[in-house]
Amino acid sequence: MYLLGYDIGSSSVKACIIDAEKGECLASAFYPKKEMAIEAKQTGWAEQNPNAWWENLKAANKEILSEAKVDISDIKGIGISYQMHGLVLTDKNDQLLRPAIIWCDSRAVPYGEKAFQSIGEEKCLSHLLNSPGNFTAAKLGWVRENEPDVYNRIGHLMLPGDYIALKLTGECTTTASGLSEGIMWDFKENKPAGFLLDHFGIESSWIPTIVPTFSNQGELTRKAAEELGLKPGIPVCYRGGDQPNNALSLNVLNPGEVAATAGTSGVVYGVNGHINYDPKSRVNSFAHVNHSAEQTRIGVLLCINGTGISNAWMKRNSASCGMSYAELNEVGAQAPIGCDGVSYIPFGNGNERMFENKPCAASIHGLQYNRHGQPHLMRAVQEGVVFAFAYGMEIMNGMGIETKLIRAGKANMFLNPVFRNTLAGLTGASIELYDTDGSVGAARGAGIGGKFYKDATEAFSTLKKVDEIHPIAADHDAYTEAYLRWKSYL
Repeated sequence: MYLLGYDIGSSSVKACIIDAEKGECLASAFYPKKEMAIEAKQTGWAEQNPNAWWENLKAANKEILSEAKVDISDIKGIGISYQMHGLVLTDKNDQLLRPAIIWCDSRAVPYGEKAFQSIGEEKCLSHLLNSPGNFTAAKLGWVRENEPDVYNRIGHLMLPGDYIALKLTGECTTTASGLSEGIMWDFKENKPAGFLLDHFGIESSWIPTIVPTFSNQGELTRKAAEELGLKPGIPVCYRGGDQPNNALSLNVLNPGEVAATAGTSGVVYGVNGHINYDPKSRVNSFAHVNHSAEQTRIGVLLCINGTGISNAWMKRNSASCGMSYAELNEVGAQAPIGCDGVSYIPFGNGNERMFENKPCAASIHGLQYNRHGQPHLMRAVQEGVVFAFAYGMEIMNGMGIETKLIRAGKANMFLNPVFRNTLAGLTGASIELYDTDGSVGAARGAGIGGKFYKDATEAFSTLKKVDEIHPIAADHDAYTEAYLRWKSYL
């Protein structure tokens, strides 16, 4: 028996097929091979054509079927992961009205801020667990004011994963977890937030049918099956936003468990067992994939914009020509903990949420020309990103999420021993690294939703841990001294 997983990103669409019994990924592919285009008609805008996601999904799916060479009649479920916070609008016939306004588009910030003040901070936070911010509902507020011709023809509003599910099944559905990512879910009433919908002029009929995150959400239509080279009738059994899904892929489902990523941006995602929020909205709280009215599971998300992009910038602008990331990591390891006094502030990639959405700049401190060289700069970048993680994790700790164990995929900055050891040494948390990704997590999610696994324990019994890092007690004081110095420059 086989399961398919699709991960709809803003850079590419990834597909995989796994052997459900062995838990092995038989094939994976992404498309396009170069980054997907993002259209920015004005500064701060970011749009994509949802049909491009579908075409790229088809291309990636074709590649994995060619590589895996499985009997398609043995494919029993499909799972979807998708870029969070996007806005897809269709008419009453579910035809697209405009390109999707995606997660990194910032045009809706003033609309979210106005709603936060008009509705009231206490009501927003206690019911939504967040400010409306720059999320999906606020994006529709922008459309209402600036594109009335589009607004007046709306039949459904969807998240990116909802649109892909529509293409697969012909049914327009969404999930409570997804609505919470768009800041449209009322946690006190356990239903769509009517007061917020009213503020932004969102008709309740525009919200698709709500289905459980793990469930039969519709079956593959004959038309979609023909386009994908699959058999009709395969159920879509799971969908989740990319960060909740990343946590799922690492078997992070219960209170106290934490997942992390360190790609272009960095994310720490912890699970809370009770309803809580940060009063300053410096981190975001969403319904985790296994949240329900009976079982509270809130995903608390810390996002740091200037993570891997800091590493990439330093590589482009200061590294010796042609050096790989692995070689740069070796150079950085030559410098001591604390970099002999050099501190790097990695906030140069837009507004940072954990600083209350204020614009922030990157900076280097303590540099002495006759004392410091490339190893100090390289290590300072790695340490600076870790210190940003630690700073945000202090906020999460204040919400009741105690970080003792961090799980992550062995990829991006987690490939670097300096980064890993600094994170473990400073926070005191052990780090477990796994061979998995978002599309594999979505496929396992389909196995849970389709009841091919009796529970998550069985679904993740074959998850392979490839490395484990424990804090070295003797280094803790040195890391702490460097971190306190770093904080003094904020």
